[in-house]
Amino acid sequence: MLYSAAVRDEAHVVQALAALAQPVRLRAFRTLVMAGPDGLTPGALADALQATPSALSFHLKELLHAGLVTQQRQGRHLIYRAAFDTMQALLAYLTENCCRGQPCPVADVRLPCPC
Repeated sequence: MLYSAAVRDEAHVVQALAALAQPVRLRAFRTLVMAGPDGLTPGALADALQATPSALSFHLKELLHAGLVTQQRQGRHLIYRAAFDTMQALLAYLTENCCRGQPCPVADVRLPCPC
């Protein structure tokens, strides 16, 4: 099984899960997943989460370092997007050996991706 660069070994899996193990970061990530490939600016994300820009900046940095979000400059704005490849790789890693190697309906489920 090939994993994205952010989920290539156990240490990276732990880093990604640790990044999501905080309420604001989890909500930010889920909001970016719902935003799809268009992503959101930090201001729009802060409004959606009712978070201060400075606090959100800290949380976005953690998600970025864990490889769970990407950042792109568009003119004067930064756009954050969920890293769907990393999310899928993390789920694949977590379910790779489920059901004692037997066919498993959980492992066959593919999340719909707007990409």
